[in-house]
Amino acid sequence: MELSIKTIVAIGIGSALFVILGRFGSIPTGIPNTNIETAYALLALMALVYGPAAGLLIGLIGHTLKDAIFYGSPWFSWVIASAVVGLLIGLAAKNIRIGEGEFGKSEIFRFNLFQVIANAAAWFVVAPVLDILIYAEPTDKVFVQGLVAGIANIVTVAVLGTLIAIAYAKTRTKTGSLSKEG
Repeated sequence: MELSIKTIVAIGIGSALFVILGRFGSIPTGIPNTNIETAYALLALMALVYGPAAGLLIGLIGHTLKDAIFYGSPWFSWVIASAVVGLLIGLAAKNIRIGEGEFGKSEIFRFNLFQVIANAAAWFVVAPVLDILIYAEPTDKVFVQGLVAGIANIVTVAVLGTLIAIAYAKTRTKTGSLSKEG
């Protein structure tokens, strides 16, 4: 896997923004250690624009740094879940041409279908199962946390992620919109 300089820079910036949003764009849910995180809207956009490797690495690096800085050490089951979200949304990016200025109703529907699948896989399955396997956490606790985190992330990406993706697409030149004057 070879990454372009542009993608490497995007990974660095995306990871830093994930940390900042994880600190200042986080709303407690009332469930211990489970917040509504605006960082996942950014992760979704970066994965759409830069692809699966960038999505995976932004989720992995950003979440690791956020946990290390604000909690003292990373909680790897959730770090891996964040990486899974970025990877899966990035894989879906091949079917969504946001970089070409295309993000209409069809793309919005597909983006949200993919992000729901990605968040559900990560938070309803990966995070709770790894919490049990890595940390021997109580089953009922981790599945409640995963359910709340998953629903929160699905809604956050559906609303905020869709809005920033629409705004981003409007900054791109649509394919075939320029013509050669003769």
